[in-house]
Amino acid sequence: MLCFLSKYRSITLGGSILLAITIIAIFAPLLASQNPRTGNMMNALISPNRTFPLGTDQYGRDILSRIIYGSRLSLLIGLLVQGLNTLIGVSLGLFAGYFGGKLDDFVMGLTNLMLSVPVLILSLAIMAILGPGLFNLFIALTIAGWTYTCRIARANTLSVKTLEYTQAARAMGCSTFRILSRHILPNILGPILVIATLGVADVILMAATLSFLGLGAQPPTPEWGAMLSQGRDYMYFAPWISMFPGMALFITIMGLNVLGDGLQDFLNPRQRRLKR
Repeated sequence: MLCFLSKYRSITLGGSILLAITIIAIFAPLLASQNPRTGNMMNALISPNRTFPLGTDQYGRDILSRIIYGSRLSLLIGLLVQGLNTLIGVSLGLFAGYFGGKLDDFVMGLTNLMLSVPVLILSLAIMAILGPGLFNLFIALTIAGWTYTCRIARANTLSVKTLEYTQAARAMGCSTFRILSRHILPNILGPILVIATLGVADVILMAATLSFLGLGAQPPTPEWGAMLSQGRDYMYFAPWISMFPGMALFITIMGLNVLGDGLQDFLNPRQRRLKR
């Protein structure tokens, strides 16, 4: 175990950060000392001290408690949206790569069309139609975010379906479902896992961006992007309102990206041989 941790330090570091953020999110009611939604105007704009370790905002709400509860929302959005994106992308890529023909042309045409528009711009357009709110944010990020997973799944399916064991399974009369589920899908999960890990970081960042613009979480919901937006008018004389949520967002995204890079090295046979 120690040998593994020393070889794959990126997995150790990224996994430790993700584990810490997850524990904070799960035990938020125990860790937060104040109500994150309500405050006391008598405590407004207090700088960090013993009572309020990260200070208070313009409404007297404890910044630390809001960051702790904000981790719940950010992780929930990231995991749910990326989980659904992975399910859609893998399903479409798997079927398109295996069956080919018109299905492949349609799926890849749609994928290339959506990839021609940046995810943020597409999400903004969808949010402009649906309106602000967390549920609409969830829909927008799901519609806009499955394309990369689909391309990776299709490319790997095209490669795996030509290998000997897949051809042998087809010659033995195995059903299409069995070939896809037992022979192809398990052998393309490595790259999918890496993309999914990095995708969670992208979703969290996109959600924070949309909330910063006022299209995602609405006050008084504690969300890191919304907290950044609410504190931008106080940057000169109360920088802690935006600084600490920004740090929480940076650390979380950095941890997920480092973990994704570590998983990529671990799941790459060539990199494994080099580390021996």
